[in-house]
Amino acid sequence: MGHAGMAATTIRYLRSTGALPAAEPVEALPRPDLRAVGEDERVPLDPAEFRRVLGHFASGVTVITATTADRSPAGFACQSFASLSLDPPLIAFMVARTSTTWPKIAEAGSFCVNILGAHQGELCRGFAVSGADKFAGVDFDEAPVSGAPRLNGAPAWLDCTIHAVHTGGDHLIVVGRVNALNADEDGDPLLFHQGKFGQFVR
Repeated sequence: MGHAGMAATTIRYLRSTGALPAAEPVEALPRPDLRAVGEDERVPLDPAEFRRVLGHFASGVTVITATTADRSPAGFACQSFASLSLDPPLIAFMVARTSTTWPKIAEAGSFCVNILGAHQGELCRGFAVSGADKFAGVDFDEAPVSGAPRLNGAPAWLDCTIHAVHTGGDHLIVVGRVNALNADEDGDPLLFHQGKFGQFVR
């Protein structure tokens, strides 16, 4: 299945389950002309060098969580998160197409963005490991609208519904509509820079 086909399949599934209301369909952007990239078109970038250079961009860190169909929690650490729109209130995050957690969140149709605090580096590492019981020993309650896990101690959170899914190379770009949110004004953020966690100095 091609990149555009995977995004379209996700949207069709969410519509069929009622996670996306039929009265407000999510229309994908016009599909690009999909074809193989010729060797003469490839930019000679070394993946390690690409990662090294982009590592100079400092960011916050989040954990995206959801409650699955069997009522079990699912989640993964996500650095690629951003606000997108004020009206309507939209956010976006990027997830690898190889993620084993994303299909569970897509099936749920909703999720909670937990913006991590300066003291939650170890918690983030736990959610970055594939295949482990990421919620072992983790305290959480339910986000008010979706019921997705809201991690205790996170200084901010956003309760969202999946609004759209787009393809972006080896990642998917997930757009979420914010239904509820809150923040602790005194919470310091967890920062990620050049492969290490850090803190903001006021």
